[in-house]
Amino acid sequence: MKKYLLIYILTINFLTAQNYEVDKDRIIDLFENLKQLGTNENGGNDRIAYSDYDIEARKYLSNKLENIGAKVYTDFAGNLIANYNPSNSKLKPISFGSHIDAVPNGGHYDGQVGVIASVEVLQTIHSKKIKLKHPLELLVFTNEEGGVFGSRALAGKISNETLEVITASGYSNREGVDRIGGNSQRIFEVKRKLGDIHAFIEMHIEQGNNLYSNNIDIGIVNGIVGLKWWNVEIEGFSNHAGTTPMNQRQDAMIAAAKFVLMVNETVNSFEGTQVGTVGRISALPGVPNVIPGNVNLSLELRDLSSEKISMIYNKIIENTKLIESETKTSFSFSPIDATGDPALMDNRLMNVIEQVSESFGYSSVVMPSGAGHDAQDMAIIAPSAMIFVPSKDGISHSPKEFTDFDMIKKGTDVMLNSILKFDNLKID
Repeated sequence: MKKYLLIYILTINFLTAQNYEVDKDRIIDLFENLKQLGTNENGGNDRIAYSDYDIEARKYLSNKLENIGAKVYTDFAGNLIANYNPSNSKLKPISFGSHIDAVPNGGHYDGQVGVIASVEVLQTIHSKKIKLKHPLELLVFTNEEGGVFGSRALAGKISNETLEVITASGYSNREGVDRIGGNSQRIFEVKRKLGDIHAFIEMHIEQGNNLYSNNIDIGIVNGIVGLKWWNVEIEGFSNHAGTTPMNQRQDAMIAAAKFVLMVNETVNSFEGTQVGTVGRISALPGVPNVIPGNVNLSLELRDLSSEKISMIYNKIIENTKLIESETKTSFSFSPIDATGDPALMDNRLMNVIEQVSESFGYSSVVMPSGAGHDAQDMAIIAPSAMIFVPSKDGISHSPKEFTDFDMIKKGTDVMLNSILKFDNLKID
């Protein structure tokens, strides 16, 4: 009986403890200033990784963070890092952050909201003189949209091959890292060990329509899907489009069309919430009067289970052999080194987020993330958690992406007070 009474008292104390609120006006100011550094003539965001906009935004954030006493630097992988430790604590840091790079002509909320929330967390702690036991570490990750590059570097999951990947900016990761102040010659030195960080948390827009359509304030992420990418090359035979009979063709485009439909059917043949996408296609020689002899496509598979991704991929390979036979073409698959494994979030941190949300009266739901995030690689080296805030109509990677400032404030309130609770949380 005494045991249950103690648990009850601790729970009551948790829920009635002082909550700190963040400043919505500061959030709006941060948002509007960052938005200027990337907006194109269509209203979309062109702040792709390693671009001039990316460099300008990093300078803006560095000045903001230095003004509140943070020590700001760029690590060898190009991650912008702000250390806030006014008490000179020797404990492991509580880390948090997201990314500011966007897809070409993307939105102004994906990633950016999490960085704004992180800066506002530090601004609130600084302005209210809140004392913590642990140091704080704000991370603005490098090239998230090009394969969560910065967080993978911290987790020790990049290679020399990763450095040569050409990004949306036209620069390779190696060139881009050097361009934004990193050091590609020493990049592997940034790898951290399990236990180097006390806890990690990332806030992000949902990029789906679960929270918005159900009028829920906070999503508590329990797991982030793994995603695997492949380049798919189809070899047929280029020939005259007017003189080659239909039954004598080795048309790589026909094979590609069959492949796209087959991927959709194969992914749907499995039970669960897995997804598969062919999002890129190009044909050579690419003229109207020549049968395509070569087609390049992409293949992406996502699920919370690596085993299921492998099962689906193997089934796609099996079904591809039928297409090869039907079309007299050949397929080759090569993995793209810009992907992530599934990651489960830490139950202890999830419980804190749920309790903090309840203490504010904010509605919440536990949910998986169908998109990849930096938190999935940070989970390799630290207990990790994610907070989602609603995306209007589930729109993301689009200039029409939108999240209300009231929703951003609620998420930031929860993030701040969760971090304060993490400060007292015993983590082995």
